[in-house]
Amino acid sequence: MQAQIRFILRRIKEKLWVKPLFICLLSIAAAFLAQLADQMALFQKAPEVTSESIKMLLSTISSSMLVMAVFAVGSMLSAYQSASSAATPRAFTLVLADDVSQNALSTFIGAFIFSIVAQVALTNGYYDRAGRFSLFVMTVFVFAIVIFNFIRWIDRIAHLGRLDTIIKKTENATEKALCRHLDAPTLRALKAPGRIDGVAIYAQTIGYIHRIDVGALQSLATENDLFIEVASLPGAFAAPDRPVAYMRSSQSTLAEKIDTQGIAKCFFIGSNRTFDEDPRFGLVVLSEIASRALSPAINDPGTAIRIVNSFVRLLSQCAQNSTQAESNQVEFDRVAIPEILLSDMFDDAFNPIARDGAGVIEVVIKLQKALSTLADLGSAPMKEAAIGRANLVFAHAENALKVSEEIVKLRLVSDFIFHRESRSL
Repeated sequence: MQAQIRFILRRIKEKLWVKPLFICLLSIAAAFLAQLADQMALFQKAPEVTSESIKMLLSTISSSMLVMAVFAVGSMLSAYQSASSAATPRAFTLVLADDVSQNALSTFIGAFIFSIVAQVALTNGYYDRAGRFSLFVMTVFVFAIVIFNFIRWIDRIAHLGRLDTIIKKTENATEKALCRHLDAPTLRALKAPGRIDGVAIYAQTIGYIHRIDVGALQSLATENDLFIEVASLPGAFAAPDRPVAYMRSSQSTLAEKIDTQGIAKCFFIGSNRTFDEDPRFGLVVLSEIASRALSPAINDPGTAIRIVNSFVRLLSQCAQNSTQAESNQVEFDRVAIPEILLSDMFDDAFNPIARDGAGVIEVVIKLQKALSTLADLGSAPMKEAAIGRANLVFAHAENALKVSEEIVKLRLVSDFIFHRESRSL
């Protein structure tokens, strides 16, 4: 249930209109709630506030907030365009979900709506003495919130479209997804044995799997005496020829009795990949940023080196959690889910940089040192995956480098491939 709520809230945060709509409704309610003070004896001795002073404040807000909202939208669009062009379009959703920018835009629009509604109500004599005082306090409070959010937003918008900010946001999103994966590698279900048989279940739509409702699969399996083995993890592309799951049972008329569409509905599918339950996607996005930085048009090896450091930080967590016992986390005993292969995550992270940075000696040396560090973390699967990618890096670089001195440097930092003494990062 928590995963489902988190998934829904994340999708809501990616909608730019949700917060402004909520703040607009709240602003309209606040303008009318001020009149309740006229009905409460506690506020009957409130200080006298003239309508003209309140109208002056409300007029100032109404005349400026709409302009500020338009300015905010223009600045945010520029930041979004910069994020897509400087980094990768796949990072756009992270920039779009920025809380500070959404709060600022919502505040400007909400203050505008509040001022318009309050002015109309005040002009028509909707408030008495206590109501006018209450409205005055609310107006000053709204004015203070606008100033506070404007200052915060100015600082944020100056950094929102910068490459450093996008890399940081992408790394943070990847780290959260990776931590959730390491906490439950098989989503609290059994580990799939790799024996694919039974009746194939196909998705009802074509796209990327966003999440799997394992609890619903468990309920369906229990009700129908089934065992369900998931074949496609979040991030996989669901197509008509690719089963998302297989179901097995002792019933001879299994395919006729079981509603396979109910099982297919447990796989939430969208047109694009998301970060929430797909740690591999975060690695892909970071790798895309590095590849773009290594293109001849940009020629920024420093960004690629920084992202390699991010990969070391992220993937080292896999080695630290490799000894956790999955058997203690099983909640759904009628569902089996395969784990994400460590080698696949290494492919997502390092293969594109190994290809696109093969001719840049600084990037190649950094890659080999990073892979040497990951190989020395003590995990056998980690060591195998790191050495495999290091061989690939070596092969790409040896073909791309033209200077013999650079090839010698490459061999020196690649000696851990041949089980020599490794060098620290």
